Amino acid sequence: MNKTKTLKRLFNEYTKKYLKQILIAVFFSLLVAGSTSSIAWLLDPAIEKIFIEKDQSLLVIIPIMIIIAFTTKGVSLYLAKIIMINVGEEIKKKLQFDMLNTLIGADTQSIDEKHSGKFISNLTYDVMHITNLLSNGILNLFKDSLTLIGLLTVMFLQNWKLSLIAIILIPIASTAARSLGKRMGKVTTEAQEKSSFLTRYLVELFKNHRLTKIFQKEKYETNRAHDYLNQLKEKNKKIGHVIVRISPIMEVLTGIMIAVLIFYSGKLIAKDELSVNNFFSFLAAMMLAYQPVRSLSTLNVILNQGLSAASRILSVVDTETLIRNKKNAMDINIKKADIKFNDVVFSYNKSDGEVLKSINLSFEGGKMTSLVGHSGSGKSTILNLIPRFYDRVSGDIKIDDQSIYNCTVESLRNNISLVSQETTLFDDTLKNNIKYANLNATDEEVYEAARLSHSDEFINKLPNKYETLIGENGVRLSGGEKQRISIARAMLKKSTIILLDEATSSLDSETETKIQEALKILTSNKTTIVIAHRLSTILNSSNIYVIDSGKIVGNGKHEELLNKSKIYKNFHDKQFQR
Repeated sequence: MNKTKTLKRLFNEYTKKYLKQILIAVFFSLLVAGSTSSIAWLLDPAIEKIFIEKDQSLLVIIPIMIIIAFTTKGVSLYLAKIIMINVGEEIKKKLQFDMLNTLIGADTQSIDEKHSGKFISNLTYDVMHITNLLSNGILNLFKDSLTLIGLLTVMFLQNWKLSLIAIILIPIASTAARSLGKRMGKVTTEAQEKSSFLTRYLVELFKNHRLTKIFQKEKYETNRAHDYLNQLKEKNKKIGHVIVRISPIMEVLTGIMIAVLIFYSGKLIAKDELSVNNFFSFLAAMMLAYQPVRSLSTLNVILNQGLSAASRILSVVDTETLIRNKKNAMDINIKKADIKFNDVVFSYNKSDGEVLKSINLSFEGGKMTSLVGHSGSGKSTILNLIPRFYDRVSGDIKIDDQSIYNCTVESLRNNISLVSQETTLFDDTLKNNIKYANLNATDEEVYEAARLSHSDEFINKLPNKYETLIGENGVRLSGGEKQRISIARAMLKKSTIILLDEATSSLDSETETKIQEALKILTSNKTTIVIAHRLSTILNSSNIYVIDSGKIVGNGKHEELLNKSKIYKNFHDKQFQR
C-alpha cells in the first residue's frame, strides 16, 4: 500500500467521522493566525503614533488590543488543541480496537505465527505515531500554514521588497530543517524497532522466568538486557542529537536573515523608502514566522512516521480469517455426535510436509475414544481439526453425517468443550474463570461445576474463596488446581463433544483419582476423545487408535492392542513393568 492510499484510508476509516470537530479546530487555528498577525501589525501604529509622534490617544487602546490579541491566540490555541486531543484519542481507541478485534477473531495458526511483543509494539508505538499524525499533524498543518500566510501578508503590507528577500531566505531555512527532519524520521524509525525488540524481550522475560532461574541464566539475561537497552539508548541519543542540531542551524540562518534584512532596511530607510515603524512591524512578523516555518518544515517527519506505522497496523487489521463460514452455511444439528474423518490430510505449511496422511477415523457417539502415540505423531492435530482451530488440506470431517465445513463455526464450537494440558486462565477471580465457559450461568451452577471437578476443595480454603484473584495465567495456583478449574469450565459448558488433551497430566495420583471420577460424570453419554500418555486413564475406552507419524497403525480395545500393536505394547510395558 503506497503512502497516498494509506493516507486516504486513514481519512476515510478513522478521521472522516470527526470532520466537524476538525473544522472547528481549523476555525480556532484561523483565530490563532489572525491574532498572531495582528500582534505584528499593531507594532506599526504603536511605534509611529506613540513613540515617534508621541500621540497619547493610542497609549491605552493599542496595549489593550495587544492583550486581546494574545488572549485570543492563547484561548483559541487551547481550544484547538483540546479538540484535536479528543479526536486523537477517539482515533487511537478505534485503531487499537480494530487491532484487538482482529486478534480476537484471528485463526489459531495466525496467532501461533505472531510474536506477542511485536503486536504490543504495534498497539502502542505505532498507534501513537498515527494519532500524532492525525491529531497534531493536522492541527499544525492548518495552524502554522494560516499563521504563516497571515504574517506574510503583514510583511508585504509593510514593504514588498523586504518581503521578497524574506521569501527567498525562508526556504533556505526550511530546507535545512526538512533535511534534518528526514534524518530524524530515519533514526526515530530505528529507535521504534529497538523499542519493539525490548517489548518482545520483556514479554519473554516474564514468560520464561522459571526457566531463567533453573538454568541459572541470570547473568546471561542481564547481559542481553544491557545490550537491548544500550542499542535503544544509542538510537535515542541520535534522535536527541538531531533535535539539538536543528536549533543552532536555525538560529544561525535566522541571524543571517535578520542581518541581511537590517542591512537592506538601512538602505531603504536612508532613501525614505521605509519608515522605522514599518521595519519593526515587518521584523516582528518575520520573527513570529520563525516557529511556523520550522514546524511546517518538520511536518514530513510526522507524516513519514505516521504513514510507516499505519502500513504496519493496517496490515495487521487486514489479516484475513481463513477459517470462516461458507456461504449459506447452516447450524450443525447434533444428535448422536458420531464423528468421522474421511481421508483427512493436514499440514501446517507446505515446507513441513504432511502431519496427517489420509487418515480415516470413527468416533462413536456417546462413547470414549482414545488416541495413543509418540509426541509429534499427530494426536493433538486431530483434536484441533474437530473445532476447526485449523482446517484440513483435503478430505472431510463429519458429525452425524454433516460436514463440519458446511456448518457455521459458531454452532460447531458451541457443542465442543476442550480440556488441554496447557491450561489458560485469566487474571481474574476464580468464579469468573470458571464462568468464562458460560457467562449466563448462575452462581449455583458455578459452585456445582467446582464441586464435581473437586475445585471447591481448595477454593473454599482461600480467604476470599470464589472471589480470589489468581494472577496472570493463574500464577497463584498449582498445576493441579489450574487443571481442575479447566475441567470445571468444561462441566459448566455441558457440551455434547468433549476433547481431553492430557487432561490429567498435571495431577498427582490422589487428585487424578478424584478427577477421573469427575470426568466420568462429565463424559457420561458424551462423545469423548482422549489423548493421554498415562494408559491407565484410557483402559476402559470403547476404542483406542494408535497413531504414528500421521498414520493410523492400529485400533481396538486395550486387550486387543496388546496382542496386535507393537507400538501400543511398548507404551504399556514402559509404564506398567517398571
